[in-house]
Amino acid sequence: MQCNVLLSRKMIDFISPTSEEKLTALEGKLVSPSGESFPIVKGIPRFVPADNYASAFGLQWNTFVKTQLDSHSALNITSERLERCLGFPLNELKGKTVLEVGCGAGRFTEVLVKSGALVHSIDLSNAVEANLQNIGQATNYTIAQAGAYGIPFPDNAFDVVICLGVIQHTPSSEKTIASLWEKVKPEGMLVIDHYRWRLAYYGNMRFIYREVLRKMKPEKSLRIVNKLVDIFFPLHWAFKSNKALYWLMIRFTPLLEYVREYPQLSKEAHKEWCRMDSYDSLTDYYKHLRTPSQIRKQLEMLGGKNIWINKGGNGVEARCRK
Repeated sequence: MQCNVLLSRKMIDFISPTSEEKLTALEGKLVSPSGESFPIVKGIPRFVPADNYASAFGLQWNTFVKTQLDSHSALNITSERLERCLGFPLNELKGKTVLEVGCGAGRFTEVLVKSGALVHSIDLSNAVEANLQNIGQATNYTIAQAGAYGIPFPDNAFDVVICLGVIQHTPSSEKTIASLWEKVKPEGMLVIDHYRWRLAYYGNMRFIYREVLRKMKPEKSLRIVNKLVDIFFPLHWAFKSNKALYWLMIRFTPLLEYVREYPQLSKEAHKEWCRMDSYDSLTDYYKHLRTPSQIRKQLEMLGGKNIWINKGGNGVEARCRK
């Protein structure tokens, strides 16, 4: 497979996260003038070790490769969420440079690439392999395995920096937001979301299950979550129309599902989403919670303008201009 580093000149070149020197492709690696070297594995530049705290996410997205994609579900869940967070129609991204941090299997990547944006996607885990499988060799797209604290692109380079469903899973939410901010060009836009702090989070059995499962090897925890879904999902489905019984049941089962939010999905599709998101919520190494005011304060501290805050999606959605 040809590495998709060699793209249109409109794309932004990779740089070393440490020296910030421009990198060029040479014999299966990206190399800097001073001799730094980063391997290209399966057509994807790798800037981080293969095994890291996001390994469970890598297994998740290489297991549920297409589950979240709008093109797979025949719904517009992802595109509608993305337009809400951006605050404008997706077609207005055409020709703009976009950095997507924490791309996973590509639910947002797919929509961004179709919009005509010049998309630069990274993920800390090997979910980048599922992402490339889903997107392919589009000329307005590049992919790399890299973390939010070592983004291999220049500062002040992107019209839009997007990080959805990710920040709460990094070691420090505030440090991550600051790192993303550095990549936004003047007058550019930062688009993020974050789990919202609420007392109800601690009133669910999911909290207890997670403390056990997140310490296991990803393969073992996935097997256990699959068994939990087989046991409890039939109850979620059976009680979905009974508000009282449903409310009582979800206090005691560890599953995360959307049987009431998306009635248009089939039972089997809901069960697949349940496996995927239950695994996601029960095995993440870090899980931070923030209030809308805390997110606003962080963006104000960075110098953000035209700050928009919304309770929705994963919890708190936000955007601002630089």
